[in-house]
Amino acid sequence: MTETNAPAVPDPIWDIAPLPPALDTPCLVIDLDRAEANARWMGAAAAERGVALRPHVKTHKSIALAQVQLDAGAAGITVGTLGEAEVFAADGIDDIFVAYPLWAEGSKADRLRSIHARTQLIVGVDSAPGADHLAAAVAGLSAPLRVLVEIDSGGHRTGVADPAAAVAVARRARDVGLEVIGVFTHGGHSYSAPGARVAAAADEVRLLGAAADALRADGFAVERISAGSTPTAVLAAAGLVNEIRPGTYLLGDRTQVALDAIPAEGVALVVAATVVSSSVAGQFVIDSGAKSLTKDRAPFLAGFGSIPGYPNAVIERLYDYHAAVTIPSGTPAPALGEVVAVVPNHVCPVVDLFDTFVATRAGAIVGRWPVDARGRSS
Repeated sequence: MTETNAPAVPDPIWDIAPLPPALDTPCLVIDLDRAEANARWMGAAAAERGVALRPHVKTHKSIALAQVQLDAGAAGITVGTLGEAEVFAADGIDDIFVAYPLWAEGSKADRLRSIHARTQLIVGVDSAPGADHLAAAVAGLSAPLRVLVEIDSGGHRTGVADPAAAVAVARRARDVGLEVIGVFTHGGHSYSAPGARVAAAADEVRLLGAAADALRADGFAVERISAGSTPTAVLAAAGLVNEIRPGTYLLGDRTQVALDAIPAEGVALVVAATVVSSSVAGQFVIDSGAKSLTKDRAPFLAGFGSIPGYPNAVIERLYDYHAAVTIPSGTPAPALGEVVAVVPNHVCPVVDLFDTFVATRAGAIVGRWPVDARGRSS
């Protein structure tokens, strides 16, 4: 990310559940009580606003945690890849939205066809050629493939730029045999700075509404108007929007707290790390490097994660298996061998680095659960 000279957003006073003893670090530790509370909170917020909740499971990639969300009122799930869809479909979750403009060619076309044949699948599309490939992949199946046209609401990643372009893509999709059921967007620009989420949510609501109106005027029955992102989730549940797709809210991370998208007590995941060296003055090293924490760092955050037990410490440098942490002279520092909790900057890629996570309640281990869709990025 772009570096900035702006002062970093200060970390809150974290209230993290105690780590269980005898952890083999580095490892993920998830507080199930907090995750379940987060699921209930978002489920209730969506219900109060009369919108469906379809959480993005790329955050946790866990069948068990997806079931927590479904039990708390989610209408289905969102995924980013066919690989994720395959994992969750194989376990019986069959209401799945692939919120991505899939290019269905080669093996992806075969896999798409297979998933569509056995689930209630919906796929994103933002171009006429993309629609052509989707239609060719599912040709001959009894049920048409349902699609949502993606709108660029300000993140400038994927999606069409205006309602006229949305209508053009929808027409092509309909002409080649796809069933257009609505529009979706991702308010990615909500991540640009603290305070940005309010305007980003307004952009989602406004541009989705305009696109939906344009499709209806052209004869489309618009069933679904879907906004997405944890920072904008509750704010975007307005206007014509009838579905939201947050993901990170379930586990939380340092960025979401800095953006005021979740409270600090909503953080349910930490990376447990052991202090392995203190040979340099003013520094200690933990065993959670880039292969545990990733190098994600928003321009408004200092360091590559936060250590709640040592709030003055800054994770300044990452190597593959080392994190160099500076700490001011005269402040308490951890001892060699001490296990500390790290709140990661961006939880989604961090989870994908681990095969399992330690599930806890009140600091006690209840199991080691698989990250079922780990590595399923295609």
